[in-house]
Amino acid sequence: MNNQPVIRPGRPDDDNRHYLPEELYHSDITVNENGNNSLPYPERLQEFHEDLVGEGRTDTWYEYVPESYDASRKVPLVISLHGGLMTGWGQCCYNSWPLVADREGLICAFPTASEMRFWTIEGIFESGGPTVLDGVVVPRPPEDYTRNYDMNLILALIRHMCEKYNIDEERIYMQGMSMGNLMTAQFSRYYGNMLAGAAGAGAATWPNALFDENGEIRNVAGPVPVWQARPEHNDFGGDYEGESYKFKMNRYYWQKINACDPVPQISIVGEDNLAFYKGEKADMVFHDIRNRDHGQKLDEAFLYWDYFFSGLRRKPDGSVEYSETRLPRKRDDFQAALVPGCAKALLNGEIVSLPQAPCMWQKIKYHGLNGGHKVRGEYLMVPAAFLARMVGAEYETSDDGLSAVMLLPDGRRLQFARGSIGCMIDDTMRQMYVETIHRGGELMLSVEWFGRYLFNYTVSVHNGACYVTDHHAELSYFMADILKDLLGDRYQLEKTYAEICERTDFIHRKG
Repeated sequence: MNNQPVIRPGRPDDDNRHYLPEELYHSDITVNENGNNSLPYPERLQEFHEDLVGEGRTDTWYEYVPESYDASRKVPLVISLHGGLMTGWGQCCYNSWPLVADREGLICAFPTASEMRFWTIEGIFESGGPTVLDGVVVPRPPEDYTRNYDMNLILALIRHMCEKYNIDEERIYMQGMSMGNLMTAQFSRYYGNMLAGAAGAGAATWPNALFDENGEIRNVAGPVPVWQARPEHNDFGGDYEGESYKFKMNRYYWQKINACDPVPQISIVGEDNLAFYKGEKADMVFHDIRNRDHGQKLDEAFLYWDYFFSGLRRKPDGSVEYSETRLPRKRDDFQAALVPGCAKALLNGEIVSLPQAPCMWQKIKYHGLNGGHKVRGEYLMVPAAFLARMVGAEYETSDDGLSAVMLLPDGRRLQFARGSIGCMIDDTMRQMYVETIHRGGELMLSVEWFGRYLFNYTVSVHNGACYVTDHHAELSYFMADILKDLLGDRYQLEKTYAEICERTDFIHRKG
């Protein structure tokens, strides 16, 4: 399929302060909030009410069938799950699956949770008395997962859609936002062998639902191709440390089940920070979005499809088959990542040793301040020898090691020396951000100045890490965490395993 999707104009409503303004229902109203942006109510979205599960309840769901649907051809199915306090129709409005469906010819189904718009989830709000959010009591799951009504609703909906339409049962996918992501992850742990792929945005599963009291993995369904999208400002209370550990434990869980290489292929495109983990049994993607709040990006459905779902099939024998995707899951062609205090770097997909660990260095004003000082900037100082290697330059130091010459591939000759803020470029001096320093026998330069001034590179520094590439890229908080683990020798999964029991209780209390 290659139909052209069209964004319909909407009527902005920027005054609402609700999770799901009811005024959006069958209207052209759009919401624009950081991380939660909507489309006008899709004209082809159909609403259904029926007892799907067979327990005497009335279940509600919504179907989006593109105009191009041809019953003689098998098509993929996407089940998309809403966040807490929302609805199936709201989930359809708050993502771009209808547009992907128009382009690809796939069918989407959007169920509404059975209990007052809350999915019944393990591991969350299980201790103490009832949890009430926005005046609604959050449902508690039964001990027997086969009696979880919401999971049975999803199973029944998949069966219903396969009976009603010509669905390719090798290409059934699931995606959720916030509490819908928790349900997607829960469904994947028990019934993921039915899915060709699962993806979700926002909330991460509480570790006590992933591991038992001994730190052993809880899982029934086995390997599942998984995409985890985590907005940088995901936590409502700003607990980045707690979120970071939950995210790490969620990655660790699927890395172990899917037998993933612990070193991912990293690509940062604009605000999208993508870590592609290759697995022996199934792949995993970690996606952090810079400067986004809890929710899902409006273009996430396109990212899920183009990078992931478009090349995934679940074969009858249970194995996952991979084929070419619309966009390749590969690292940035040119990349370097550095962390202060870590004597390793990520260079074009490989972890390499540095002759000296990078360090932060301040640009100081102190003249005329009577002994005081002002900080005018702070920069990451990196061994010049590594910077030469990074750009393919020749590098030679003086006999005393206090000055050096670098010959760039384009013929420019650089010369710099300890204590000088000047850099000779051929026969002309240019001032750098900060002076050259000498540490551990190595001359060290500001990577920000070197990359930006000499090569017009993007040099993004955030949360104690630095990423250099040849295109627009904004390093995010949680991708920086991955880089710090990789370059700080904390990327071997077994090193975190012994911590699970102790830290699970810690995170559960904080969560």
